[in-house]
Amino acid sequence: MVKQICIEWLKASYLDLKNIEKIINDEFLTPIIAFHSQQSVEKSIKALLEYQNKEVPKIHKIQTLTERAELDLKDFEEIIQLLDELYIDSRYPGDMGLLPYGKPTLDDAKEFYKFALEIFDRVCKILDINKQEVMK
Repeated sequence: MVKQICIEWLKASYLDLKNIEKIINDEFLTPIIAFHSQQSVEKSIKALLEYQNKEVPKIHKIQTLTERAELDLKDFEEIIQLLDELYIDSRYPGDMGLLPYGKPTLDDAKEFYKFALEIFDRVCKILDINKQEVMK
């Protein structure tokens, strides 16, 4: 049986996904989409760590969390690196969610959202959780 804390982490992840859905087509808000995407991925992986009975560290770096959860995301290394950089940069005015080439494009933002959704779905599947349970 999945622990309630796992479901709570996934609910928090889902809230980020729902926020993104409301703004996904607004080019002005692409740094916010990137931020919520990073947050959703982070929370999904923390749900997995709870499920694995591993310590859930108070860190935000997706790469580190992925390694701790032993989650194979080699195909997503570049997007993970970008989201980790955007999350850190969003904490400092002037660098607010900038990529090396500037603000994320709408296509970037949609790719980040798609990735966050993929990780959410993957963790739900690993934990054998019906997404409807998370959406309550």
